[in-house]
Amino acid sequence: MLVQTSLSAEAQAEPESEAEPEAQAESEAEPAVDVPPAKEVRRLDRVIIRFAGDSGDGMQLTGDRFTSQTASFGNDLSTLPDFPAEIRAPAGTLPGVSSFQLHFADHDILTPGDAPDVLVAMNPAALKANLPDVPRGAEIIVNTDEFTKRALARAGYRASPLEDGSLDGYHVHPVPLGTLTVEALKEFGLSRKDADRSKNMFTLGLLSWMYHRPTEGTEAFLRRKFAKKPEIAGANIAAFRAGWNFGETTEDFAVSYEVAPAAKAFPPGTYRSISGNLALSYGLVAAGRRADLPLFLGSYPITPASDILHELSRHKNFGVRTFQAEDEIAGIGAALGAAFGGSLGVTTTSGPGIALKSETIGLAVSLELPLLIVDIQRGGPSTGLPTKTEQADLLQAMFGRNGEAPLPVIAPATPSDCFTAALDAARIALTYRTPVILLSDGCLANGSEPWRIPETDELPDLRVQFATRPNHTLDDGTEVFWPYKRDEHTLARPWAIPGTPGLEHRIGGIEKADGSGDISYDPANHELMVRTRQAKIDGIDVPDIEVDNPGGADGDGAKLLVLGWGSTYGPITAAVRRVRAAGRRIAQAHLRHINPFPANLGEILNAYDKVIIPEMNTGQLATLIRAEYLVDARSCTQVNGMPFKAEQLAHALEEAMQHG
Repeated sequence: MLVQTSLSAEAQAEPESEAEPEAQAESEAEPAVDVPPAKEVRRLDRVIIRFAGDSGDGMQLTGDRFTSQTASFGNDLSTLPDFPAEIRAPAGTLPGVSSFQLHFADHDILTPGDAPDVLVAMNPAALKANLPDVPRGAEIIVNTDEFTKRALARAGYRASPLEDGSLDGYHVHPVPLGTLTVEALKEFGLSRKDADRSKNMFTLGLLSWMYHRPTEGTEAFLRRKFAKKPEIAGANIAAFRAGWNFGETTEDFAVSYEVAPAAKAFPPGTYRSISGNLALSYGLVAAGRRADLPLFLGSYPITPASDILHELSRHKNFGVRTFQAEDEIAGIGAALGAAFGGSLGVTTTSGPGIALKSETIGLAVSLELPLLIVDIQRGGPSTGLPTKTEQADLLQAMFGRNGEAPLPVIAPATPSDCFTAALDAARIALTYRTPVILLSDGCLANGSEPWRIPETDELPDLRVQFATRPNHTLDDGTEVFWPYKRDEHTLARPWAIPGTPGLEHRIGGIEKADGSGDISYDPANHELMVRTRQAKIDGIDVPDIEVDNPGGADGDGAKLLVLGWGSTYGPITAAVRRVRAAGRRIAQAHLRHINPFPANLGEILNAYDKVIIPEMNTGQLATLIRAEYLVDARSCTQVNGMPFKAEQLAHALEEAMQHG
């Protein structure tokens, strides 16, 4: 779906023509009518909104629709969905709270924001769980219908925060969202329980009025979603419109806000809002088409990677085949078999699945076949925090296999960058005949931002040449096929489709003889094959890392370099901007390619007095950097399941610059 800028019906209405003088005179003679005063409209450059409620309150849908409206309006945006791992956590409790935070602006932004300007709390638990993040002076919209004695007790309140003065420092808007929704839907003949389910649409309508969001897209979405149940579609649309009208007419909301489109933030093109998992899915489809190969996904559902399986299953028309296997091991086994058969093989999972797939990943290293292994990282160890984000699988991706089994590791930086990273991973896998691990994480997977849809001719040509004839001549003149006779530049072995006459060859996990691919236990051969496989990975062509340092590395330039990878890009960049705004010089660089590192990384690291590496783990990249380059890289880490906040990182960087 392409996002196009649209205006609400109210904004599109033609201005009324001027009245005739006679009509004015007649109007003056009529009795006076109470007309509500025009409401104030304030212009803002950015807003952070957090929707929070019970898992069954539809907060993710509400946030997603508000995001789509905001994208269609042309704002830059970044989102952070946050929800419990349980399918249905205990209603009304703090562990059952689901939230969706959206940061949108009239300029380039990089994170979902540190603290909400507006909190929508659908029940006491949502208020209690999120209030610590809300700064004094912020607006809080509270669904008063849910603030019953029982609900308050379940959330751990001894008294109602609406009455005990604990919210005196905030602008509180008490709104009976359920009651108003039920009243608005009387004509539909729904039970109170069924009508109450639409209160999230009432809330969406109210916030849409409050921030002048387009409405047509949401109404069209509801008609599509409930196309087979038009009465339900009508009820949700009515609730949505009622929320808008409530904001327009109630005296409690005397101010609405405008955040202008971020026209200067985007190059020309067609844009849409996209999540990391959706962008990655589209990147895989594009890779298959640009390689002119069938795309095969062998996968087992696991949070937060399952969306990729769901999305790719919709694209059979692009030569995509999806296989939901009985377990993780079967999923990667099928994907590797598809790669042997000439497909672009892909498997998707999270950290626990990588552990189960490790033996087959090692087999893929030995077979030297192209295979994409997508790890959407989450909190661990074991089951850990399935719906929270973390970057703690880096060392597992680098070394989590028996023997010397090197493979490339790349990491996207933003949700939209997942598209490009998928294409890059496919390029490496196909060119060098190797499995590749792509490390995304829950923050990228579920977060959204604007994405410019590329033209087809902007995408790389990934076509490969399969082996079609024998490639080696024996001493007796016989022509044979050697499956491990390598390209002199890439060290990639030939890729032969099974069934090609004369190209039959042995596969399996036992060590192969150089060239012929025969089973070999020869010590010298094993040494050669191990070092050759490592040399192939070391020789992969990756672009140099770029440094953002306005002053240069010498003279008046920065002495501190902030090095990041993955989803820390947004918080790091936002923090660096804050530090620079305070007049300090600081440099920033971000790694996409972690194995192999860019060729110029060592030179860059040695050009700075200090190197700080923020990570959502206990210092895994810092460990690799220190070991590889003998640089005293210092860590700034957290493992609380949440992304860094820009203010938090800015403070840490200021401390490092002042005290070392």
